[in-house]
Amino acid sequence: MSGFLPMEKDGVKFFRFAALSRFPGLSHAVFTRHGGVSPGAWASLNIGRNVGDTSENVRENRERMARVLGARELVFIRQVHGREVFRVEGLGGGTGLVRQIEEGGDALVTDTKGAFLAVTVADCQPVLLHDPGRGVVAAAHGGWRGTLANVAANTVRAMQGCYGTRPGDVVACVGPSLGPCCGEFVNYKDEIPGNFWKYRTGEHHFDFWAITRNQLQAAGVREENIHTAGLCTKCRQDVFYSYRGGGTTGRFAAVIGIREDDDGKD
Repeated sequence: MSGFLPMEKDGVKFFRFAALSRFPGLSHAVFTRHGGVSPGAWASLNIGRNVGDTSENVRENRERMARVLGARELVFIRQVHGREVFRVEGLGGGTGLVRQIEEGGDALVTDTKGAFLAVTVADCQPVLLHDPGRGVVAAAHGGWRGTLANVAANTVRAMQGCYGTRPGDVVACVGPSLGPCCGEFVNYKDEIPGNFWKYRTGEHHFDFWAITRNQLQAAGVREENIHTAGLCTKCRQDVFYSYRGGGTTGRFAAVIGIREDDDGKD
């Protein structure tokens, strides 16, 4: 837990990984549910669309995050619980802080400074990746279906194909998500292929953190470069949104990008 540090800026609460904070010019955050304007079940920093909150609240919350990070543009994609990776080339050209890509996908990759990549979650695994040698960043949304489809490793392969990343150089961080304590799949025999059953931690519980770690290693990421927050969202609904825990609830974001100033300052 010492490698996953709580922060606050302008009233917005978030966490940072020590493993990523050491790189000059790189900025990232795993935001909490605190510091926004949304009411009720979505209180307060909800950045998820189509969960019952107003579009005005969602935009304000997203813009707050962009300002905290110093992002020129905060980029979201329409997540579909798969493994497709979208390459973000350049900035959107608009005047707003937020860019929404309506093409379906579950990971984003870029080497564009100022373009900050965001994934939205409420129990799924947010995976942030960085190739410091080539100035490449990526963010992946690991729902249980996407994790079984190997979305994290597919994102590493996209970094290789698009930018020549060597997997051994990649630093990967897995944010708060449903832990093995609460990762219950009562119908796992119908939903989860048998080759994943070795990750069972109880009669119906699975350790998806371990699945992602092993998939990243198989893709060539070094074990010592893989870091997991180790916080279960269902257990920590005081800090994060959890669909399993709350049903009607918001979404929090994990974001990574390289600032245009590239000076390593917050």
